[in-house]
Amino acid sequence: MLASQRHLFDIPREVAYLNAAAWSPLPLAVQQAGQMGAARKTHPWNVDAALPGQVIERARAAAAALIGAAAEDVAVISSVSYGVAVAGKIFAPPAGSRVLVFEDDHSSPVLEWLHRAPAQGFTVETVKRPADGDWTAAVEEAVAKPGAPIAIASISNLHWADGAVLDMDRIAAALKAKGAALLIDATHGAGMMDLDVARIDPDFLIFPTYKWVLGPYGRAFIYIAKRHQNGVPLEQTGFGRKGVLNDRVPYLSDLSYAPTARRFDMGERDHFVGLEMAAVGMELMASWGHAAIGQRCAMLTARLEEGLASAGAVLPKRSLRAPHIVTVSFPAGMPAGFIDALAAEKAFAAPRLGMLRISPHVYNDEEDVDRFVAAYARCMTSRAAA
Repeated sequence: MLASQRHLFDIPREVAYLNAAAWSPLPLAVQQAGQMGAARKTHPWNVDAALPGQVIERARAAAAALIGAAAEDVAVISSVSYGVAVAGKIFAPPAGSRVLVFEDDHSSPVLEWLHRAPAQGFTVETVKRPADGDWTAAVEEAVAKPGAPIAIASISNLHWADGAVLDMDRIAAALKAKGAALLIDATHGAGMMDLDVARIDPDFLIFPTYKWVLGPYGRAFIYIAKRHQNGVPLEQTGFGRKGVLNDRVPYLSDLSYAPTARRFDMGERDHFVGLEMAAVGMELMASWGHAAIGQRCAMLTARLEEGLASAGAVLPKRSLRAPHIVTVSFPAGMPAGFIDALAAEKAFAAPRLGMLRISPHVYNDEEDVDRFVAAYARCMTSRAAA
C-alpha cells in the first residue's frame, strides 16, 4: 500500500486535516514552484520568451495523463464553471429536449444549463435523490424514461456533498444508447479514480487543481472530445487562431481557428506561475497513480467509519460512496457550533448540506484519523451535555 506522503507537506503533527474535498494543502514542491515562478515574474526581463508556452504544455500534458487523454484534447481554463460555459457554447441542446442534472449537485455543472434553457427551448430535468442512495440507477432510470429526448447529462462523477459515487461507465453507455451527450464534472474524481476518457468517451470532462490534485486556485482543465473541437471558443483569443502573431506583419494574417482543443484555452493562459504549480501537483498524483491513492484513502475512510461508528455516528453504505470521502449524518441536525468545536481541537472537515464531509488524502495517516475520531467524540459528548 502507498505510504503516507505527509513528509512532502508542511502539516503540523497536531493538525488532523481531513478536508481535501474543500481544498488541499500544497505540497512543498508545489510551493517551491510557485515561489520560483513569482521570482521570475519579479524580473521579467530574465524570463525566456519560450517559457510560458513550455509551462502551458507541461500542465496540459499532466492534466491529460490523469484522465487517459491526449494532450491536444485538453484545454487550459480557469474553473469548472468556465468549462461548462465552454461546453454550453459548443453544444446546443435542441429545443424540446432535456438536459439531465441531479438534485443538489454542485452549482457548476447545473447553472449554465438553467441560464440557457428559456432562450434555447430545452428543459432542465433534475434527478431526485434516491431513497436507497443508488445514484447510478436513478440516473439510468431518468435516461430510460419515455418522453422528450435527452440532449446531455451534465453531472458530477460523485456527489460533492456526501461522496455518493456514480458509475460513469454505466451512465455513459445508457446515454449513448439514446444518442445523448455526457459532461462530467470530475472535480472529486480526476487523479483519484479511474476516469479514463478513452474508455468512458464523455463529450466533456472538467476538473480544477485546487482540491484533490494538489494545485492552486484558478487553474483547471477541460477535455473536449474530438467530435466537438470544431466549435467556437468562449473567448476570442489570438492563440485560438492560426495566424495572429505579434512579431509579424500582417498581425492578423489568418483568422481561421487553430486545430485541436487548444483553441478553447482561456485568455491570459500564460500564467506560468500557477500553471507550473498545477503541473507539479498533477505529476505527483500521476507518480502515485489513482489506484494506489484510492487504496490508501479507502483504508483511511474505513478506519474513520470504524471509529466514528463506535462514537454513534450515522454513516452511509460503503458500497455507495467514493473511497476518499465519508460523511456523517445528523438526524436531529448538526449541533450548533460543531465545526468550530472540531477546529478548536485542530480537527478539520467540512459541513455540507447538513452533513459532516470528511475527506482524507495521501498526506493523512492513521494518527490523523484517530485524532479526528477522538475530537469528534469529545465534541459530540460536550454538545450532548450542553
